[in-house]
Amino acid sequence: MREAIALRPDDGAAGVVAEVHKDRHSWRGTSGDLVTGKRISPDAHFRIGSISKPMEAVILLQLSAEGRVDLDRSVQHYLPGLLPEDRFTEPVSVRQLLNHTSGLPQDFEGAPAPSRDEEIERRFDYLTFDEVIRQTLHPEGRSGPGPRFRPGTRQEYNSFGYRVAGKLIEEITGHPYQYEVTTRILKPLKMRETKAAAPGRSTPVPRPYLPGYLPGSTGGVVDVNVQGGLPASMTSTTGDLDRFITGLFDGRLLRPGQAAELFAVPKGADGAPLPYADGSLCNTGPARGTACFSVGLMSVPLPDGSVLWGKTGSDPGYRSGVFASRDLNRRAVYALGTAAFPRDGAPAVAQRLAVAAFGN
Repeated sequence: MREAIALRPDDGAAGVVAEVHKDRHSWRGTSGDLVTGKRISPDAHFRIGSISKPMEAVILLQLSAEGRVDLDRSVQHYLPGLLPEDRFTEPVSVRQLLNHTSGLPQDFEGAPAPSRDEEIERRFDYLTFDEVIRQTLHPEGRSGPGPRFRPGTRQEYNSFGYRVAGKLIEEITGHPYQYEVTTRILKPLKMRETKAAAPGRSTPVPRPYLPGYLPGSTGGVVDVNVQGGLPASMTSTTGDLDRFITGLFDGRLLRPGQAAELFAVPKGADGAPLPYADGSLCNTGPARGTACFSVGLMSVPLPDGSVLWGKTGSDPGYRSGVFASRDLNRRAVYALGTAAFPRDGAPAVAQRLAVAAFGN
């Protein structure tokens, strides 16, 4: 595993921190910061990106258990007027937001792609759920997007659905998202090293931190430790993310009926998993091209036929992931600070770590 996280020139990474648990044995490791040569602490903090999505899903599943939201009722019912009726004529359920079958547009769909320098500069921006929703559905200077497909007919990973879910959490509870995630998840699981983004401003990753860099157009790399983000943006550590997935799977956060949603991919009327929209992201082998996301999580098959469940995340300068078997005998958390703009697919470091930890 030390060899697996040893960085190679084509990894596009500046540093790595990882934690693995298997059959009651534990291992933690780090690489050094290739840019500065400094040591990276095993307790380093990093930005977790979309690993916050399972936390959003947990909050709505808890609200479901409390009778405050029905996962099969529509967004149009709970947030009337949010989806323009002239474009979104079919109901989109809360469950479809969470399992990526809503067919809603992607964040800022149709907007010109930012240059690399613009992406680096925009890291300081902080956007509320309302601002993302408005800029996506009602963009200035161009027509707003419509559905990508009919709700419930296929699966396509969709971050915008989780912006709507975040808005729904705030509407139902009357509290900011940061309050709900802290009181419902972080405090009960004693995730003391995990923090939600400070509303309305940019903040640094707490020390000790895993450095993340992006290359500027004039040469060299820019430390992107300070960022704004979204209400669901968070920083954490490998230890805290291991606490999260352990508490999620062992029943401390959800009742059995709601926990079952974590391990069920959406199916069609024929009982088969729905097709995945582009036919490539999800699964391998005979199941290739079928749904692999549940409510909040992603399934990853291993060579021995077992399955890990978890989530990856990406923020400017950072890529991360947390996965576990349902019995929690196998768990892994990793984060890398980038030194290049990330390529599609799982980072090479994460693939090597998975093979080293669970390949046999």
